[in-house]
Amino acid sequence: MQDITDGVARFQRDVFPAKRDLFARLATHHTPDTLFIGCSDARVVPELITGTEPGELFVVRTAGNLVPAYTPGADGISASIEYAVAVLEVRDVIVCGHSACGAMTALAEGRDLTAAPAVASWLRHADASVARTAADGGVPALVRANVLAQLANLATHPSVARALAAHRVALHGWVYDIPTGRIDDLTPAAVAA
Repeated sequence: MQDITDGVARFQRDVFPAKRDLFARLATHHTPDTLFIGCSDARVVPELITGTEPGELFVVRTAGNLVPAYTPGADGISASIEYAVAVLEVRDVIVCGHSACGAMTALAEGRDLTAAPAVASWLRHADASVARTAADGGVPALVRANVLAQLANLATHPSVARALAAHRVALHGWVYDIPTGRIDDLTPAAVAA
């Protein structure tokens, strides 16, 4: 915890004063252009990867960068997507998977998750991805298939479907390679327009 406390002190001493005007503007304006849906993995830092400043990305992070298909009822992921698309009117939505993803590794290797029942239940949102890569196998193939499956799930959300129909939003699928920093764009042409 000391590292975190020291980091806060550095932020208050060095970062905040240098960006005081930015934070003053952000105190009253929240107008991100992009919704970034990425994995909860600590090695995936959306603002660092994209070189963006505070206020430019609306970020949702989930284990395995999973986006459940829309179902009626309140949940935090659906609410965040709807807020970003319908209220903030982001123009782009990125679903970003990454190399060495623990969630995708567990699925690809068929790991026993009985000791983590909530994780096992959550990862069921990747069943279609696992089915698509059963013959192909391997974590990299599953990571890629999962990004495409989550884009399809994202399009089932009413706010996203309406924005897509009105050509107000574009969906993008990325895979971030941790050891090289490379981003592979998997965006199907049908959802990028």
